[in-house]
Amino acid sequence: GCSNALFGMGNPLLDISAVVDKDFLDKYGLKPNDQILAEEKHKALFEEIVKKSKVEYHAGGSTQNSVKIAQWMIQEPHKVATFFGCIGKDHFGEILKQKAAEAHVDAHYYEQTEEPTGTCAACITGDNRSLIANLAAANCYKKEKHLDLDKNWSLVEKAQVYYIAGFFLTVSPDSILKVAKHACEHNKIFGLNLSAPFISQFFKEPLMKVMPYVDILFGNETEAAMFGKEQGFETDDIEEIARKVQLLPKVNKNRKRIVVFTQGKEDTVATVGDKVTRFPVIDIDQNDIVDTNGAGDAFVGGFLSELVQEESLEQCIRAGHYAANIIIQRSGCTFPEKPDFN
Repeated sequence: GCSNALFGMGNPLLDISAVVDKDFLDKYGLKPNDQILAEEKHKALFEEIVKKSKVEYHAGGSTQNSVKIAQWMIQEPHKVATFFGCIGKDHFGEILKQKAAEAHVDAHYYEQTEEPTGTCAACITGDNRSLIANLAAANCYKKEKHLDLDKNWSLVEKAQVYYIAGFFLTVSPDSILKVAKHACEHNKIFGLNLSAPFISQFFKEPLMKVMPYVDILFGNETEAAMFGKEQGFETDDIEEIARKVQLLPKVNKNRKRIVVFTQGKEDTVATVGDKVTRFPVIDIDQNDIVDTNGAGDAFVGGFLSELVQEESLEQCIRAGHYAANIIIQRSGCTFPEKPDFN
């Protein structure tokens, strides 16, 4: 990969994670394993979680995590990955800038003063994590104030591979479409993630508007099932859903859509040509799992790191499994100094 070959755009969030108990989840009406956007009733949760013992802060946001991991897998050259998103001019924003620089990601944030930098509370109970995102500044990304500017758009043009998490559909679908159409017109690769069940449910229209431009669709088994249900696929079979997603209308006929669904410790399912294939993940002892938060983002990051180097789908998936395996043995979406992957 050369510099700025991989482009990501999404919600930069500071992750605030803490171990909580079931009572805490119940108090705020949370499911043990879910991803939601914060509502009024969650305001106090953010205040309360910060007071918990052993609270940890990590730079986060789904897309940003993935491009960071891709950069970590690649190591050299630096700044293979570009990232766009919106932050506030505040302390948390400074932390995000510093963390992106440390990760050698070429982050170009749109900075504004209306809203503070977004946060994501990760409420951890055992192996589960309930995520509540308070988008704040992340929600203020403006296409015409950032993406459309020549100096920023030129970085989009430099890229060969594009990746955006479905979460960003709630923020700036126009920005996503502009990038997706550019990729399509230049026969470059555009990747999207289903990200969370609520995206397929409540943001169906923007999701299906961008789908014809999607070359690679990522998701996990829960998201895939919800997408299938919402699209009237009338099947719970993950392989069948993958196949049906592949057959959805597609603008760029030069590339067959690739669908990749992870299933935690079960096999990853992916479309290879006209077939659907299963790829076993790396075996791990349950006791070695510290925190599954970020595993999905890590998988995509590993995958993208090989994709940007034009490696085979099998190799991309292997790298995805490797990165996810490393991440779940650590707290938050963090990684050791160097990868040990070839």
